[in-house]
Amino acid sequence: MSSYDTRPWLSLYDSDIPADIAPEHDTALEMFRGALRRSPNAPVVKYFDGTITMTELDRLSDAFAAGLAEQGFHQSDRLALFLQNVPQFMIATVGTWKAGGVVVPVNPMYRERELHTILLDSGAKGIVCPEHNADVIAASREKTSVAFVMTTSELEYQTRHDPRLFDGVERSRPAGTLDMAEVLSRHEGKVPPDPDLGADDIAFLPYTSGTTGPPKGSMNTHANVVFNAQVYRDWMRIGPGDGIFGVAPLFHITGLIGHVALALLCPAPLILTHRFEPTVAAEAVREHRATFTIGAITVFIAWTNTTTVTREHLACLRSVYSGGAPLPRAAIEAFREKFGHYIRNGYGLTETNSPSHAVPSGRHAPVDPDSGAVSVGVPVPNTIVRIVDDSDADVAVGQVGEIVTEGPQVAAGYWDKPDETARAMPGGRFHTGDVGFMDEHGWFYIVDRKKDQINAAGYKVWPREVEDVLYEHPAVREAAVIGVPDAYRGETVKAFVSLKAGSSSTEEELIALCKEKLAAYKYPRLVELLDELPKTVTGKILRRELRRPS
Repeated sequence: MSSYDTRPWLSLYDSDIPADIAPEHDTALEMFRGALRRSPNAPVVKYFDGTITMTELDRLSDAFAAGLAEQGFHQSDRLALFLQNVPQFMIATVGTWKAGGVVVPVNPMYRERELHTILLDSGAKGIVCPEHNADVIAASREKTSVAFVMTTSELEYQTRHDPRLFDGVERSRPAGTLDMAEVLSRHEGKVPPDPDLGADDIAFLPYTSGTTGPPKGSMNTHANVVFNAQVYRDWMRIGPGDGIFGVAPLFHITGLIGHVALALLCPAPLILTHRFEPTVAAEAVREHRATFTIGAITVFIAWTNTTTVTREHLACLRSVYSGGAPLPRAAIEAFREKFGHYIRNGYGLTETNSPSHAVPSGRHAPVDPDSGAVSVGVPVPNTIVRIVDDSDADVAVGQVGEIVTEGPQVAAGYWDKPDETARAMPGGRFHTGDVGFMDEHGWFYIVDRKKDQINAAGYKVWPREVEDVLYEHPAVREAAVIGVPDAYRGETVKAFVSLKAGSSSTEEELIALCKEKLAAYKYPRLVELLDELPKTVTGKILRRELRRPS
């Protein structure tokens, strides 16, 4: 038995956290219905001056499921949600489950080519999007299985119309689309038949950009979702009297589990503000008495650096966690100095349904004296995590290797990609591609990434996708993209480009091209023109040479 099998980290658990937990429900839909029975009148969504209770969510999601059935949506069909942090995300999620379907959360910052890739791969039957994004959908759905488009507005479910977020936003009715409010009204009072979901059915199909190929759909089952919702609830001590500030994007795995699923389990109100604006967000925390949040470190840096956000705004928070990007020690200390709250790390990937590791609520994370890395915490209950070498053998305590996770939170595999699944998850053990080590006490640290993926403020960027866009420019001969340190985003995207003989371009022109074609977090903020890019004798571009200080 290796050091990892003995789970030395269990001694670091808070005294009331068991080594293993048993799922209380088979499916996320049963989880919601259990909370509904316990607390029918409890608020489950707060959106500015609007509130949705559990009973209202049940009624709205029933109508939504009936509306899907009217469109020919069947068991196991997929519905794409191209939405910001709005109440409609919750309604559509529960409604899709009631219809027996699978939720495909999609980054609302995607442009046509990115969205088309996911719609085509997932085989989504329909999509829900904001009214102002209907043109993006129309340009993205060609040659896909999308049979219907349902539009909605961020102005619904509230009447405050805060100009800091909604200035210039107007209602519209795009041609050829269904209006979500009309669908819900038309099917008011209808109760869909029981979908007979099982623990192994897919609840969410979020897409993760790989480092060696196109985006892959992670088959996150109902069992995965239920387990990690309970982990959040118990580890972070969230109960019916708490409020969850939904600062992580709901399409992201942290938002799906640490916001949506957690709120449905407890139940506890999920406080939403459409998108993150530092002062608006802080005001919502104070107004609705949020006690817990988890988000990228950029959120906490923004609050720290915003003069209009004061200690009073965040005084009600009791538990603050960060995930999705490295957590700098300086940022932790600055946030605590201004607001009095210590930020604890959480770590996980799309394929592990958010947390595989977290810092216990009663402890502070140690800092590795050599690398300065703040520990990402310890494995959560029922979970075995190993550090392995290139031959998949366990390395000694303190030695660096790849992080491999095994537990109830690991996804069933990649959608329609059995070979990719076999490589990344042999025997259900997920090879994360992250490199780190475990110390003698059971604390885990991430010190590098095995592959070339860029982590910009928690968003994953695949270099080749950016390079493909650069190659569309007629003057570009060669292109290579890497991540470089950034004080705010953790990492940002930098491109190195060589031009064709006799051709010309500028850094600004190349950035503008990428900005037009890619989501905001993907386009390079920096472009450097070189005569030649460093290559191996076989012609392969050497990114490691580009990373070296000049």
